[in-house]
Amino acid sequence: MDELDRQILDILRRDARTPYTEIADEIGTSEGTVRNRVERMMDDDVIERFTISTRTGNVKAMIEVSVAVDVDTKAVAERMAEWDEVDFVWMVSGEQDVVLVVDAADTRGVNDLITQARDQEEVVSTKTRLILDEELG
Repeated sequence: MDELDRQILDILRRDARTPYTEIADEIGTSEGTVRNRVERMMDDDVIERFTISTRTGNVKAMIEVSVAVDVDTKAVAERMAEWDEVDFVWMVSGEQDVVLVVDAADTRGVNDLITQARDQEEVVSTKTRLILDEELG
């Protein structure tokens, strides 16, 4: 990945629907170059997916999960990624092992996800943070 790839990614992070022609104009290259580089980054799994950010009025939260030391954290994370209302699952370093970023209709929905996480045999503890606001960079 070079500086041109990084510039393309910066623009797509702000708005994944930005037309390639607009990206090309902004960074001073051709539309074909942008298209080819995006396709290559997708093939190389640099870009995993294009997503949207919504303002639904829902309650967004991060549920931080600690699992037992002898547990396959990746398997736990993959299973949790399948749960309804879970937008992202991150495997992280530090006190917690997995972070679920959730978008639930209300606090009861967040609490249900916390309970679902705690019901997992491998889970030792959880910590939850409500997301009050988000700014896209």
